[in-house]
Amino acid sequence: MGKIYNRLEGEKKARKAMFQRIWSLIQKEFIQVGREKATLIMLLIAPFLQLVIIASSIHMDITHIPLIVADQSNDARSRAYLDAMVSSGSFDIAAHAASEDEIIRMIDAGQATIGLVIPPDFAARVERGTAQVLLVMDGSNAFSAQSAASAAAAIAQQYAIGTTQRQIAPPLTAHITILYNPALKDLWFMIPGLIANTLQAQTLGLTAMAVVRERERGTIEALLVTPIRPIELMLAKTIPNLAIVACNIITVLVLSTTLFGVPFAGNLGLFIVLCCIYAVCGLGLGLVISTVAQSQTQAMQFTVLITFVAMFLSGFLFPSYALPPLLKALGYVFPLTYFIPISRGIFLKGVGIPELWGPVLALLGLLAAILFASAKLFRQSLD
Repeated sequence: MGKIYNRLEGEKKARKAMFQRIWSLIQKEFIQVGREKATLIMLLIAPFLQLVIIASSIHMDITHIPLIVADQSNDARSRAYLDAMVSSGSFDIAAHAASEDEIIRMIDAGQATIGLVIPPDFAARVERGTAQVLLVMDGSNAFSAQSAASAAAAIAQQYAIGTTQRQIAPPLTAHITILYNPALKDLWFMIPGLIANTLQAQTLGLTAMAVVRERERGTIEALLVTPIRPIELMLAKTIPNLAIVACNIITVLVLSTTLFGVPFAGNLGLFIVLCCIYAVCGLGLGLVISTVAQSQTQAMQFTVLITFVAMFLSGFLFPSYALPPLLKALGYVFPLTYFIPISRGIFLKGVGIPELWGPVLALLGLLAAILFASAKLFRQSLD
């Protein structure tokens, strides 16, 4: 009996010691996680961000599509039809135009994705059952164009049914003209945005590790004792990566047009210049991450988080106007938000600076802010 008792007591003490060791290790891990506050915050907010951003940005039925109206009839019938368009929740009137040509110019400038032309004799044609409106759509955003076409056709049919119950033929039909991507091919819509998203991921990844890698290896101290100035070191970290990105820009352009058959309609030189400006934005943002992060793992976590959030808030997959106001405002801090319309505009529409001056100026302003922040943080990280 004594041996059994001693054995049981020994096993009890061993289990107690095991639990004490496990508890000590758990406490150690909690302390370690608590020291890395940035990682802890990221781990806590990542599920929240994923749920809110994905649930808010993914809409199969897009509403509040910006609409440009050229009401050449301007009578009770045309106003009733416009009221039906707006009250459906599918469209918001963004601007008014005088003609189809003006609508196309405004679509080129990115003011809206769809235009509506109501002919001068609209009311009389409705009475005769021969009325037809013209819908001009931006096919460079295939997802929005498909949603807009379906919604506009349904509204026209409902308006026709409500106008008269006697006529066999519908008194109103909608003729749809799709610009830049008449067949609404998904690849034509995706490739220009995919180029922008790929460049963002690459530029962030190239410089996000720059400073933190030197710090972890212990080579940052050796650099500090040399006569190299912070701005010189910053340029040395950035310029080789920019050369790599420039080569990749040419590669993705060739693949897009040859392998995937997406037509390039714009000015190649302008596109490459704006790609390089956008790439410098990404490299600068990566440098900001590198100076803030405490480890390479943390830098990679920041990079993945920024890439994920920007992808959903920039209009890459779904139009930004469908986002809640707060998330839409958050999207404006990412260079990708401004380069998406630039890429699609030059690639598919063939437009230039006169139409793209808004996103180009915004991208340049963001570039100045990023370079200022990265230079200041880089200098502080070396002090």
